[in-house]
Amino acid sequence: MENPHKNRALVWDMGGVLVRNMDPSIRGRLAAPFGMTYLELENLFFGSPAAYLASIGQATEADAWEYVRQKLNMRPEDMPAFIDAYWSCDQFDEELYAFTMALKPRIKVGLVSNAYPETRASLERRFPHFYNMFDVAIFSAEVCMAKPDPRIYRMALAGLGVQPGEAVFVDDFIENVEGARAVGMQAVHFKNSAQVRSELKELLA
Repeated sequence: MENPHKNRALVWDMGGVLVRNMDPSIRGRLAAPFGMTYLELENLFFGSPAAYLASIGQATEADAWEYVRQKLNMRPEDMPAFIDAYWSCDQFDEELYAFTMALKPRIKVGLVSNAYPETRASLERRFPHFYNMFDVAIFSAEVCMAKPDPRIYRMALAGLGVQPGEAVFVDDFIENVEGARAVGMQAVHFKNSAQVRSELKELLA
């Protein structure tokens, strides 16, 4: 581990970390009529070919939902309520927000998120103070590349004006954590809010 006093930047993932499913029962209820678990429903949406194309700016969130609709044989008129309910369990972790804001301006803060073309505006609408955290916020659809592509980490580092060894990255997907480490960043695998705050306190002491 590098000297924690050298660290000058913290780079967050968004989905599954800062904004995540705080009530799995909601998606569980949506999945049950189709004989699925909430994790299977999440995998159907986030793991689809359409979702991948949306994450690199070659499709839209609506295309990803149309893939789900066809797979589940749902009526088009049922989709708006389904989608609203699906996203209703995603909430912003206010403890991580407060933790991060307390680090500024001593530590620069960035965001690197695999997300759809509509995500930036949606977050601003749902969580108006979300962007107060960041010096740089990169969404994969806007730059046409997604984690763990090394270029997207380097783009964040350049925007923050720091070297790889001066930054700590947090993500809930291990392949994205390993991608950050491959470019020379330190990285924390997110499991829960308390765990990540504890590890970051040590690294950013």
